[in-house]
Amino acid sequence: MTIRIGLTGGIGSGKSTAAGFLAALGACVVDADEISRELTAAGGAALGPLREAFGETLVPPGGALDRAAMRSLAFSDPAARARLEAILHPLIREESARRLAAATGPYAVLVVPLLFESGSWTGRVDRVVVVDLDEDLQVRRTVARSGLAPGEVRAIMATQWPRWRRLQAADEVLWNGGDTAALGAQCERLHGRLVAIRAPREGAGDLSRT
Repeated sequence: MTIRIGLTGGIGSGKSTAAGFLAALGACVVDADEISRELTAAGGAALGPLREAFGETLVPPGGALDRAAMRSLAFSDPAARARLEAILHPLIREESARRLAAATGPYAVLVVPLLFESGSWTGRVDRVVVVDLDEDLQVRRTVARSGLAPGEVRAIMATQWPRWRRLQAADEVLWNGGDTAALGAQCERLHGRLVAIRAPREGAGDLSRT
């Protein structure tokens, strides 16, 4: 059985960059954010339930979800965020399970921003890798990448586990406070450790569970 690695970290931590390095080394990468974008694109499987829940302003007929408007609503209204997650998370888990079941190679990497927070992922992976960096740098990088204001970034961070708590729960940590080359070197070392791990017993951490 292919070993399943959960890769997580706060917003702007560099999860996608780390996953890209691991993919280049031979890992099968399944990205929950990528699946979410597919589900909410024009014709996506989540659009019907989302339109019913949030109306045509956020989900116009024949169009895609207005992700920026949905993000703003979700982070300002906990009830709206709960409705959104109740629709999307089961669909993301189902598609993630399908892709992981088809994974080949020495290990599979499941990239989930809210791996700890959702409460439904940690028992479905064999090890958890956290991408970590200083919070001020996290804010600066997210602002530069997304165009969000610093206050908006910190509001998103406030909905995620604090840095210290993620680090306590991690099996492995990738420090991304330096340059891309330094992160790449860490990913190479991590890759070496992961390929040396024996696959778990068949049936452990079955992702098809709900």
